[in-house]
Amino acid sequence: MRLAALALLLLAGCATPGTETACRGGTLTATVTEAYFGRSLRDRAEVTDAEWDGFLREVVTPAFPDGLTALDGAGQWRRPDGTILRERSKLLILVLPGADTATARFLPAETVWKTRFGQQSVLTVHRPACVGF
Repeated sequence: MRLAALALLLLAGCATPGTETACRGGTLTATVTEAYFGRSLRDRAEVTDAEWDGFLREVVTPAFPDGLTALDGAGQWRRPDGTILRERSKLLILVLPGADTATARFLPAETVWKTRFGQQSVLTVHRPACVGF
């Protein structure tokens, strides 16, 4: 699993953000989406592993059945008042064929997460890449 995630990150490095991706050497144009899900909740204990697994099973996997990588993370962010908050997180990595489809395709999953767990946002990164399998 770690090797697959590393390979995805290395493959993603062949693209320059904001430019057309010209893939060579048997690779294909793709979009890499990274989504960072904070697990801390305001009014209760954090999102459990079982709740995360349910979100993957019910929402993400049906939308992206070809595969994904999910990693544990330790995130932090600064509130407007300057307070630094730290929380456990999940990083979801998707490699989608073609260009520019990731934002629209991933938006429903973001919406479900925010609604289900009362979150304000999900940090998402979409970037062009050249991928090969």
